[in-house]
Amino acid sequence: MADLPTPVFEIRKIYTKDISFESPKAPEVFLENSKNPNIDMQVTIARNTLNPEDYFEVILKLTATAQVDDSPLFLIEIEQAGVFQIKGIKNENLELALEVASPNILLPFAREAISDLVTKGGFPQFLIAPINFESLYQQKKQTVAAAKDENTAKH
Repeated sequence: MADLPTPVFEIRKIYTKDISFESPKAPEVFLENSKNPNIDMQVTIARNTLNPEDYFEVILKLTATAQVDDSPLFLIEIEQAGVFQIKGIKNENLELALEVASPNILLPFAREAISDLVTKGGFPQFLIAPINFESLYQQKKQTVAAAKDENTAKH
């Protein structure tokens, strides 16, 4: 019986791919009575296979919009990325490494950058709550399966 290769999951590089902060109502927003803002957070995960083929880029994109009533306080977007070497891991386990494990590694870096920018933008500290990437992955799989079932039913 042949020995199976030892699985490898290594971080090769973590970096900010893109980041932006906007406060369209500054400085007026600082002079108004400040209510607690409504925060809308969007999370997206993208990935690319690199060359050599056991290297992957994973991009965690977070978009946070803060508003009071219909007035925007700030909008922040970050693409926190990493290059990961993943060998000896196949199929669903590879999916889990790319969609769950890698974003969990990237999140603290994105959280720190967002908190820093919001504070430098003149707003109180903004902390991102933990994100359950496993739940997001399961939802994504269900959405893909439902779309596949719908396409099959149409034909």
